[in-house]
Amino acid sequence: MLDYDISTVQHWLGQHPEATLWFSIGLLLLVSWLSNYIVKKVLIRGIFRALRASSIGQHQVIQHSAFIARLANIVPALVIARGITLIDGVSETVVTVVVNVCNAFIVLTVALAVANILTLINTIYEQNPDAKTKPIKGYVQVLRILVYTVAVILMIAALVDRSPLILLSGLGAMAAVLMLIFQDTILSLVASVQISSNDVIRVGDWVEMPQLNADGNVIDIALHTVKVQNWDKTITTIPTRRFMTDAFKNWRGMQQSGGRRIKRPLLLDQQSIHFLEADERKRLSRFSLLQDYLAEKQQEIDGWNNELAEQGKEPVNTRRITNIGTFRAYVQRYLVSHPGVNQQMTLMARQLEPTADGLPLEIYCFTNTTVWLTYEGIQSDIFDHLLSILPEFGLRVYQRPSGMDIRAIQLTPADT
Repeated sequence: MLDYDISTVQHWLGQHPEATLWFSIGLLLLVSWLSNYIVKKVLIRGIFRALRASSIGQHQVIQHSAFIARLANIVPALVIARGITLIDGVSETVVTVVVNVCNAFIVLTVALAVANILTLINTIYEQNPDAKTKPIKGYVQVLRILVYTVAVILMIAALVDRSPLILLSGLGAMAAVLMLIFQDTILSLVASVQISSNDVIRVGDWVEMPQLNADGNVIDIALHTVKVQNWDKTITTIPTRRFMTDAFKNWRGMQQSGGRRIKRPLLLDQQSIHFLEADERKRLSRFSLLQDYLAEKQQEIDGWNNELAEQGKEPVNTRRITNIGTFRAYVQRYLVSHPGVNQQMTLMARQLEPTADGLPLEIYCFTNTTVWLTYEGIQSDIFDHLLSILPEFGLRVYQRPSGMDIRAIQLTPADT
């Protein structure tokens, strides 16, 4: 009975060639779908189980990667390309088109899988501590571009059923056009190589490029762009080549040194500068930081003045201690004793050139930390203290008259 049914179907199909053709095509599509299902459900699961058992498969990025699933799409394409040639009644043109499209699809699938593997390699590499100093993301992007370029050439060759060498021979005439099209990519590639080889910037570096309004940490270095997260949390995207052509400041040296510089002046009112009287020297000798200084300085000055003989009787000819010199010595000793100041780096209090806004007394030193908040706290503490202690030395900070100062001026009425 079964043999009779099969023979009946075969006889009916023999009398209806179009139905036979569509039945064969449907059967081919079904077989390709089943092959794809079997490969993805059985083969890929087995591969992932084997990977999980190894040390390589422990990476979460590998477990969530799709390159194996992409390669599984090759199987149904191979089934269709092979099966279409076995179906009777299909014209040679259709067979050629289907085979060429399947071959192009296979090339595309392989290219996508290879690009996915390159991305996977970069993702795994970025988990290493050395990734910040030697990023490979730019090189990976170049390889991806090459893979896609080769894939496009092979796909076009497969679709037109010509050798890819014929297409490559025509690229020589298009070299100038290609150079123009890929100008940014070539420049970015050269810049990426120079940045990496010369260790110009790293992920995590604090860079400052005022002409592009960039001031913050580098969060990503790619082939074409470098992303900088500014301190206001905005993102500035800078072309990679600009780091080789434009001037910028990298604060990495400061962060590695362990100290951050304080360089800020106190503007002193020059009219408050004077020689110290005896009672002032006695009052300032209460400062433990000044006791040795005042004693040594007074001894030095007394020795100098004693050599003047008769000329030393006039105060104008003698050397005397000034309040600003004493204050500068106090600042120097205060910085030396401050626990937040790095004592292994340059430390000084110096006078700058007088200006119309007062006499600048600059504090130049380094903190023993590079943490921003801690640094600002140490700097503020130092100047809080110095501004508060100034009146003890008879000095004043220069400040331009404000509206309240002018309003407080009492005008004397004219005599009537």
